[in-house]
Amino acid sequence: MFDNLEKLESDFKEIEEKIYGGSFENSENYASLMKDFKKNAPIVEKYKDYKKKSNEIEKLKLLIKDDEDVELKKMAEEELEILNSELEKIKEELIIFLSPKNSDDEENVVIIEIRGGTGGEEASLFCAVLLRMYTMYAQRKNWKLEIISSHETGLGGYKEICFTISGKGAFSRLKYESGVHRVQRVPETESSGRVHTSTVTIAVLLEAEDAKIEVNNADLNIDTFRASGAGGQHVNKTESAIRITHIPTGLVVECQDERSQYKNKERAMKILKSKLLEQAKNKQKQTTAEERKTQVGTGDRSERIRTYNYAQNRVTDHRIGLSIYRLEEILNGDIDELINSLVSKESKG
Repeated sequence: MFDNLEKLESDFKEIEEKIYGGSFENSENYASLMKDFKKNAPIVEKYKDYKKKSNEIEKLKLLIKDDEDVELKKMAEEELEILNSELEKIKEELIIFLSPKNSDDEENVVIIEIRGGTGGEEASLFCAVLLRMYTMYAQRKNWKLEIISSHETGLGGYKEICFTISGKGAFSRLKYESGVHRVQRVPETESSGRVHTSTVTIAVLLEAEDAKIEVNNADLNIDTFRASGAGGQHVNKTESAIRITHIPTGLVVECQDERSQYKNKERAMKILKSKLLEQAKNKQKQTTAEERKTQVGTGDRSERIRTYNYAQNRVTDHRIGLSIYRLEEILNGDIDELINSLVSKESKG
């Protein structure tokens, strides 16, 4: 890895000299150099930081070895422990930077579908908690979140909710969220204080381009109905809601958040195409799964990937055996540690 980083740093210096020295042939050449410069600048800066901290660690080790001042040695050992922890974190980030990327990782728009599983109303309420978590994570990343469709419950939860997140590298980060998320907590409605276990299912879909997936209109059954909100009250009095059934696969998509029938149909078709694309990709994954050396999870919705335990202030990702004891921060959108660990595990194999 470090040989690759040394070469990357050397190449980066050459690019930097060409850009600032005006040593490029034409505007096309300049654009290409700038693209490489912007792509590699974060990695090179991170590697410089790694080398700087490595040097500081070596100096501290010499100080601890040679100095006879007990108090100074103690301070140096404490600082060494901090630096070693920081160095390990930088190393993990460098592994992520250098990890192989697939073509889908460049996609900047994802569709996320959250559905309540076992647990009734408690599962629906946790859907709302996870929606808030992803909303806050998107805000941290300066990404845009837009609700596509939702089915609210009377207590403020969701039977299901579907939304898009748009932003640089969105799919490469959020693809690990597909699967079953389990919550263990005492519901507000539980008078005896008994802990309930509920589940929520998440699917992360690539937004399908028309060029990637074709749908034959003859394979579709399209129904219209009146949109309704929480508790069954009608949102409007016209049949603006759309239900599309893809007959060959049995996939059903509903959209009712827009007042316009046309907009609901457009959104429903977008979700349907994305689901069909996901099916095709999953089929391809299954045929090549045995050949893959790195696999942190299949992304299958039936796979339990994570547990949120309120009593223990703990979040555990079962794919990599990682437990983090800061539940509140994670539910407030601070999920990068989880995602970075998954990326690092997959890249290491």
